[in-house]
Amino acid sequence: MSSIEDLTAQVRAFAEERNWEQFHTPKNLSMALAGEVGELLAELQWLTPEQSAAVMSDENLGPRVRAEIGDVTIYLVRLADVLGIDLVQAGMDKLNEAARRYTVEASHSSAAKIGSDNPQAS
Repeated sequence: MSSIEDLTAQVRAFAEERNWEQFHTPKNLSMALAGEVGELLAELQWLTPEQSAAVMSDENLGPRVRAEIGDVTIYLVRLADVLGIDLVQAGMDKLNEAARRYTVEASHSSAAKIGSDNPQAS
């Protein structure tokens, strides 16, 4: 199994070998990331919820979705690397913040957005 650190090093080396660091600005990388997320969305756009849940078992769509997720991952990893952000720590920090805002009591079985920083269960 590979790690985020391994992937980051490989993506960094890929860019360095091609002298692409000059193009890998945060603005360009975030725009490329948004474009790749759009391509992922396009693969899922007209599927029913059931079809989207089973997309990986579709012999045509599954590989395309996997490839788009790969592109999204590469650009996200590269952007985090360029900005000096520990991607795993950023995710953990955000998850901890969400756990604080969306307590089990206030959020269980609800997709409602909670507006305050300290929601109370109703």
